[in-house]
Amino acid sequence: MAGHQSENRYRVSAPVRLIADTRAQFRMDALEHLDRAAKTGAHEYAVDLTVTDEIDASGLGILVLIEKRAREKGMKTVLERPSGEVLHLLDVTRLEYLFGLETEAPAPGSVIPPRAD
Repeated sequence: MAGHQSENRYRVSAPVRLIADTRAQFRMDALEHLDRAAKTGAHEYAVDLTVTDEIDASGLGILVLIEKRAREKGMKTVLERPSGEVLHLLDVTRLEYLFGLETEAPAPGSVIPPRAD
């Protein structure tokens, strides 16, 4: 997995299937890139979910872990272009408040802030 930084955002891409079978590798790669992002001074850690069309509870757990670790490093976690399935899972579990959500291609300053409730 490659990570890229633009301005104050460091971006990684999630796999097509973010499920039990793929979570270990994604977890390792994402947390390694999170450490790099912190060292560069990034303020946001974005997970691009454009190609992710399947997610299960273990995949959701990895996203929550990433959010927790990013917060500990002073960064906000943004989920870019999550599928309807991902959005539904976040809604059902009431975890959407943890993340900034961008449902369309990002434009400068277009991050939707996490809910305050």
